[in-house]
Amino acid sequence: MSQELLTVGEYLAKRLRAININNIFGVVGDYVLDLMDVLLENDLQLIATCNELNAGYAADAHGRINGVSVVCVTYNVGGLSLVNAVAGAYAELVPMIVISGAPSTTQQRQNLLLHHTSVDYNLQLEVFEKITVAAVRITSADQAARQIDRTISACLRERRPVYIEIPSDMVDQPCPVSETVDLPPNPIIDKQALSEAVEEAVELLETSKRPVILAGVELHRYGIAYLLRDLLEQTGYPFATTLLGKSILSEMHPQFIGSYAGTLSQEYVRQRVENADCILCLGAFMSDINLGGFTAQLPEAKLINANSDKVKIKHHFYHPVSLPAFMQGLTRKLKPKKPELLEITPAKDALSKDFELKASQKLTNKRFYDRVNRFIGELEEKSIVIAETGDALIATIDLVLYGNTEYIGQALYTSIGYAVPACLGAAIAAPERRPIVLVGDGAFQMTCQELSTIIRHQLNPIFFLINNDGYTIERAIHEGSYNDIQPWKYHQLPQVFGDSWSCDVRTEGELEQALEKAKYNYNSLSFIEIHLDRLDCSVGVQRLGKSLKEKRSPEI
Repeated sequence: MSQELLTVGEYLAKRLRAININNIFGVVGDYVLDLMDVLLENDLQLIATCNELNAGYAADAHGRINGVSVVCVTYNVGGLSLVNAVAGAYAELVPMIVISGAPSTTQQRQNLLLHHTSVDYNLQLEVFEKITVAAVRITSADQAARQIDRTISACLRERRPVYIEIPSDMVDQPCPVSETVDLPPNPIIDKQALSEAVEEAVELLETSKRPVILAGVELHRYGIAYLLRDLLEQTGYPFATTLLGKSILSEMHPQFIGSYAGTLSQEYVRQRVENADCILCLGAFMSDINLGGFTAQLPEAKLINANSDKVKIKHHFYHPVSLPAFMQGLTRKLKPKKPELLEITPAKDALSKDFELKASQKLTNKRFYDRVNRFIGELEEKSIVIAETGDALIATIDLVLYGNTEYIGQALYTSIGYAVPACLGAAIAAPERRPIVLVGDGAFQMTCQELSTIIRHQLNPIFFLINNDGYTIERAIHEGSYNDIQPWKYHQLPQVFGDSWSCDVRTEGELEQALEKAKYNYNSLSFIEIHLDRLDCSVGVQRLGKSLKEKRSPEI
């Protein structure tokens, strides 16, 4: 078999281009400089961020939109700074390829005490082995192509991060390349288990009178949302999404009833899901935020819970079972139910009510989100709503997103500071969509410098900085002086970073003027500081705080 001869760096660049990678997020350093030169010479663009953690957050959001992302850093000081973002991507099924430079193989064999090292040259590799589905150090040019292929394919198959470490002297080594890409085998599926799972699920659903579908994040990550659409068209069932699965399908869908998160949900959504006699849960994570602080009522007796490789029905487990095959089996065998028997109140009906402006009235949390929900629908271009961990994340449960608006929120890992660099990654991935960012003042202080990179790349997101004087969601859970932060004049910061437009608002009338300005400010970042009272938070946060306080309180 004939072989093409490339260097290790060139082969890596070729493979990245083949999986639709055009941009790499990262911060350079001396151990990765030569590799970065090769990547740039092969039509890959570096989006240089202010630090490695922000590069990781940006790559996370980019991967959610693009289907895969790449972050490239230097050794230890870069890689270890990236760990928190990669752990979040691992938790939330985000395919991310982490590339790190490293000291040369000769230096490592001699065990030299070099800058950026911590004596143990295996430390960074061992750390990333814990938060990736594949981690490899390239030490042989002859094996490099196979190692790169298998690592990248693991990322795409498992939808989680992988790690590739390339010592500096390996970058320009000749790398034998086979005509066929070496890929690991697909996971084994038990066809008998699949058949029995479909049969049992169909029996339960056909005999139910008020079924409901609860859709989760795996439908998005594995690119199978279209199978949900097919299933809905066939059955007529109502469906809700978890918060992590929000915007899987258009929320204007006539069978969409809202986002479900236990007691954090709107009452109709909570009642409709919890009073269903059969709940078909597809691709959802049963995590605390998704389940409203574990206030969700989803009893096993009426739950069909299907994930990427297994199905659980009551106390029966079916494994290994493919989620796409399971959904296709249901679509083939289920019969439509009469719509009038399913009691569907579409979520979009909530937007039919007019918003009556009270220009002189002080802004409140509820009125702000009511108005922003309608504002998103008024934008002529498609949008991506990005909600920061905290009150913004919980408040957006009740947003009903127009058209094909996408939603990004770190609803499992919930790392504070995610949203600002995530905006950068999402905007680079989908330049035709305008990011709408909802971020609290405490979270903003962690990663605000990435506004600089957003401005540098002439992106035009709209930021809503919710200034309620500290960590309000933490105050709702447990008050203490540690929830206080230094007050900043937030709306003045964007001007420090570069060309942008910003303002601060306190009343509904001022918000209306700001929205009108931001709507038509197509050529730069728009930044609106929203002043709210310290304890003014969403109803969902109030309920979450109460629930968590009760769980911490000792039983009497």
